[in-house]
Amino acid sequence: MKKSFLFIPALFAASIAFSQEKIDLQAIEKIKKEGLENSQVNKIAFELVDKAGPRLSNSEGYKRATDYAVEQLTAWGLENAKTEAWGEFGRGWEMEKSYVAMTKPYYMPFIAIPKAWTESTNGEVSGKVVFIEATTEEDLAKYKGKLKGAIIAIKPSGDQSPTFEADATRFTEEELNAMAEPPAERAGGSRFTPEQMQALRAARAFSMRISEFLNEEGAALIIKGVNGRHGTLFTSSPRGYLKDTPVGVPELETAPENVNLLARLVENGVDVEVEAEIKSRYLTDDLQGYNVIAEIPGTDPSLKSELVMLGGHLDSWHGANGATDNAAGCIVMMEAVRILKATGLQPKRTIRIALWGGEEQGLHGSRNYVQNHFADRASMELKPDHEKLSAYYNIDNGTGKIRGIYLQGNEAVGPIFDQWFKPVDDLIENRTITIRDTGGTDHQSFDAVGLPGFQFIQDPIEYRTRTHHTNMDNFERLELDDLRQMAVIVASFVYNTAQRDEKLPREELPKVN
Repeated sequence: MKKSFLFIPALFAASIAFSQEKIDLQAIEKIKKEGLENSQVNKIAFELVDKAGPRLSNSEGYKRATDYAVEQLTAWGLENAKTEAWGEFGRGWEMEKSYVAMTKPYYMPFIAIPKAWTESTNGEVSGKVVFIEATTEEDLAKYKGKLKGAIIAIKPSGDQSPTFEADATRFTEEELNAMAEPPAERAGGSRFTPEQMQALRAARAFSMRISEFLNEEGAALIIKGVNGRHGTLFTSSPRGYLKDTPVGVPELETAPENVNLLARLVENGVDVEVEAEIKSRYLTDDLQGYNVIAEIPGTDPSLKSELVMLGGHLDSWHGANGATDNAAGCIVMMEAVRILKATGLQPKRTIRIALWGGEEQGLHGSRNYVQNHFADRASMELKPDHEKLSAYYNIDNGTGKIRGIYLQGNEAVGPIFDQWFKPVDDLIENRTITIRDTGGTDHQSFDAVGLPGFQFIQDPIEYRTRTHHTNMDNFERLELDDLRQMAVIVASFVYNTAQRDEKLPREELPKVN
């Protein structure tokens, strides 16, 4: 049974009756037919995931992906397809060899990934394992002068006990219904108390201090247990990528079960030895960061200078091929513009796709693009194109199908989106529109300067349990039918935005801090 949930404040509820949107239903049917019957999602996924490989920012894999995207978008008939520099990012990094195994008391290969931007080891290193347990400078002092050439192990902090819930899930009707309600107020707007924030900052600072100490002492390698279960490990904490980052200790991140095994053996008086080797290299010829940009020019003489944007981040982490984070979003957005070109529809406004770089290190690609083209968040100095953008749409929550959209606090667009969803409601179960914000994706770069930026609600599937920043984020984790559904819905939203007589309503400009 299909239902829809829409949170509409009382102020706007009465406006629905007299603000009927003009929707070209024939155009929407063309979009649905092309996207569902002639989809190229599978082909795009192969190119971005399997063929390009891991797409760490400024890596060779990222360049393979940008080259493919520019070539393919051009072949589909988009104009001005290019890579556009947004500013200095830093060094690229390539992993050429990674190996670690326990060799005593018996041989066992480990599941491990070099930390991004880590240095190489000095060839193969081997020896006994030393566990570091320190929370203060006094604790560190106990190890001074004892770690030259040592292989350091650090135990994981997360919970590795069995779970009794499915890895892959879809939102239930009850969950979506609850999501449609306005969020409960949180003191200070944070889920952490000031005391908790202070403790987190202190823990982060001391972790950096441990790394500095191990470098000063001349340790040969760090093997760190990270969060995960059943062979899945989460990796997203890089060594420095900036051009002037000092040399550090080579570091491997490994499945928690591996380090826990080492720890239990050592704690019970068993001699433990490992051998390992990391070979990596830095790319320093070009330190600029790049986005991919392409356009479908508008056709209306009065509106073609205005913009509708859609995008997702093309960069990934390096432990796998970045299928759900976020090749999925780029596949959907590329397929959406392909659909619009293939249908022969003539949008009034210009449609611009952006595939972002540097998202994983802090939304760098989109934030700098917004600063370069629309506004400076720090001063709120607006550029001429700020007035021209109607909306930006983003996909970056994995491979799960669209179940609705976050309004990001923009109440006035709720009734509009409700009407836009209706022609595609046959593709959505329990469709939901919520006033709530969502974070951690590139739409925030637009929202931060008062531009309408939106992220769609997506089914979680295995995103938080198996694929987000893990060594399991490969092609097999993509739900191709879900990607087809997303591309059709995104294409319809983008087209409706391009055809609307007026730009979408905006919230007030943010205040300068």
